[in-house]
Amino acid sequence: MTFKINVSHKGKAYKVETEAEKLVGTSIGETVKGEDVSEELAGYELEITGTSDKSGFTGMSNIEGPNLKKALLGYGKGMHMKPKGEGKINRKPKGLRLRKTVRGKEISSATVQINTKVMKEGSKKFDDLFKTEAPAEDAASEETKE
Repeated sequence: MTFKINVSHKGKAYKVETEAEKLVGTSIGETVKGEDVSEELAGYELEITGTSDKSGFTGMSNIEGPNLKKALLGYGKGMHMKPKGEGKINRKPKGLRLRKTVRGKEISSATVQINTKVMKEGSKKFDDLFKTEAPAEDAASEETKE
């Protein structure tokens, strides 16, 4: 199972794809060593802030376990509907509650995306880890234009 891990730090986010089996069983809000995610992140400490499964259902930190559940939620995640009769008058309708399907906070094999933030930086700078160099094709096309 491949996880798409979004690592965020000081307004920047980078994507890492990995097959880390150590992440299965951890929950939203827990801290994970960077070595468990990728060898590049050695010395880093990451906090899991959110998840998403293969169908796009988000993980909620207040629901136990890895299973799907139809939770009764107030205004917030996924609330795009308005109660009848409100029209365009009220952007945040009073008393709106809907049942939404969400996944529990535990990471399982159905989880596809994991959002994390850096809690402790390692020996290497964060920006240097994910630097992408300009592709060679761009340099070749610039030479032909001249």
